[in-house]
Amino acid sequence: MNLTTKRDIFLYSCFLPFLLYGCTSSSQPKFDGERAFANLLEQCQFGPRNPGSEGHQKTRKYLLDKLQRHTNFVKTQDFVYSDQEQKIKLELTNIIASFYPEKNKRVLLCAHWDTRPFADRDPDTTLQAQPILGANDGASGVAVLLEIARIISQKEPLWGVDIILFDGEDGGQEGDLNGFCWGSKYFAKNKGDYQPEFGILLDMVGDKDLAIYKEGYSSRYATRLVDLVWSRAKSLGLSCLKDSVKYFMYDDHVPLLTAGIPVIDLIDFDYPHWHTTSDTPDKCSSKSLQKIGDLILNILYQEN
Repeated sequence: MNLTTKRDIFLYSCFLPFLLYGCTSSSQPKFDGERAFANLLEQCQFGPRNPGSEGHQKTRKYLLDKLQRHTNFVKTQDFVYSDQEQKIKLELTNIIASFYPEKNKRVLLCAHWDTRPFADRDPDTTLQAQPILGANDGASGVAVLLEIARIISQKEPLWGVDIILFDGEDGGQEGDLNGFCWGSKYFAKNKGDYQPEFGILLDMVGDKDLAIYKEGYSSRYATRLVDLVWSRAKSLGLSCLKDSVKYFMYDDHVPLLTAGIPVIDLIDFDYPHWHTTSDTPDKCSSKSLQKIGDLILNILYQEN
């Protein structure tokens, strides 16, 4: 999924001259980290969720069922990824849940729900062809957003909210950017006139030893949004957000940035179990999910 790269990208515009103006404040509901962790465990019970697998099919149904409990506005964006050279043809689904669609000012929250089809970083070379369970790399961001969906369905935030769970983020070979972020690329090309005020991508946010540095492309192309989020984290006492850039990540936010949507990536890339068979729930923590959930709710319900 995640691929560190210093390769620059062409972007069409600069964003966020308008962030958080003209809204009224609303009391912030409580995030439940234990509920979010239960969401993580439920996804992992399906096993690896790489496209084409039984776990992938079961998880698609699970996610649709969960989101449809909280909003009537759930739709799928189905598409096929094919690579004739590698003889790959996969049926993929982006899942989109909208809350308060009557609101013109909207926020995009997103994560990827698929898992990597091979554990190419595993120290045991005999395991490198196996798919990963993806407790952190896949399930953690989705787990937070499912709990966010429950909460915002019960109490209206300042914004209309669109939650998008991208498929096919993590299927590529390292060094080949074409093999990553299929879902977000497809969405970016087919978004029509959809233009949220800003977006936040959650990826690998469940690590017990949570440390999220400013991601390089986010800082470069959505500076004001990064500053806002880090300011909120500081006000909440969330020392897990570190005030420096450490990585440039080719992640689902990059196709969205390229399409003109200001999106930042919250990702803990200092995770030794990344792309290995040891990316399992015992490496994750409800406390880490709690911190990220508290931060997102603060942004949704509190004025700047």
